Amino acid sequence: MNIRESMEQRERELLSPYAALSGDSRGRGRPEEECDVRTVYQRDRDRILHCKAFRRMKDKTQVFLAPQGDHYRNRLTHTLEVSQIARTIAKALRLNEDLVEAIALGHDLGHTPFGHAGERALNQVHPGGFEHCSQSLRVVELLEKNGEGLNLTWETRDGILNHRTSGHPSTLEGQVVRFADKVAYIHHDMDDAQRAGILTEDDLPVTLRMFLGYTTRERLNTFVHDIIENSLDRPAISMSPQVQEAMMDLRSIMFQDVYLNPVAKKEESKAIKMLTELYQYYIEHPEAMSGEYRELISRKQESVAQAVCDYLAGMTDQYSMEKFREIYIPKAWEVY
Repeated sequence: MNIRESMEQRERELLSPYAALSGDSRGRGRPEEECDVRTVYQRDRDRILHCKAFRRMKDKTQVFLAPQGDHYRNRLTHTLEVSQIARTIAKALRLNEDLVEAIALGHDLGHTPFGHAGERALNQVHPGGFEHCSQSLRVVELLEKNGEGLNLTWETRDGILNHRTSGHPSTLEGQVVRFADKVAYIHHDMDDAQRAGILTEDDLPVTLRMFLGYTTRERLNTFVHDIIENSLDRPAISMSPQVQEAMMDLRSIMFQDVYLNPVAKKEESKAIKMLTELYQYYIEHPEAMSGEYRELISRKQESVAQAVCDYLAGMTDQYSMEKFREIYIPKAWEVY
């Protein structure tokens, strides 16, 4: 028995009967020889961690576009916080932490530059629309590794696709990430909003603070404990109705005072205009895209529109602005 097989055996002995066991995975799209050290979900996690799209998230907006400060979250730090929260819950529930981590690390790989403003821009101009959860799946199934994808397991791909509120993950591990994503962004976006001076603790209803906690840290603790207490030894992940309702009230306040706040959103119309212009430019000039995206058209027979959408969605904030300047901003005349 090798190391991987012994770990699979330990999973069978120690994990919850509701856990997704590595040895019972539905497998990959393309069969591969098994690793003698890592389980299938550990390999999924490692492939995501080492892929290019994961590294690009460090330069993609979470909520505050181009914030003046070093401590605001970006798409990568959001992802890491989701992973930490999800692993805490999974460990307490005796679920498969490796699968949870793989889903959490991969759930936002398809996010656009400039956060949800970029997502709205592509959704408006791209035929068939755009959703970051579907794009995250596209990244791991096709776009990474020069059009070959990461060949992840079915369970990881299912969790990535279904991490949104409207999603229905097939595994409890996927359900954990779905909750952890919402808990994470409500927690850290409120923390960032307080740092930016947009929101204070006194702006929250006192009844909500009395019930959930008087600080962002206390409220995070309340959410995590409630999920664990209501999901322990049960075939589904859930929160108590009271805490879930309170969390949604908090989310509504965030939308009203932060996500739609003109201070936080004042630059978004510029980002949307810029991405719209870039989309039209590359539709007319697909030869100007990077080689791997041109190959999607020539080698993978993708439409020009789809390749352009993939190219723009993969850009970081800075790279998209650099390309816009390169294409549309006049350069100083030089004499040779």
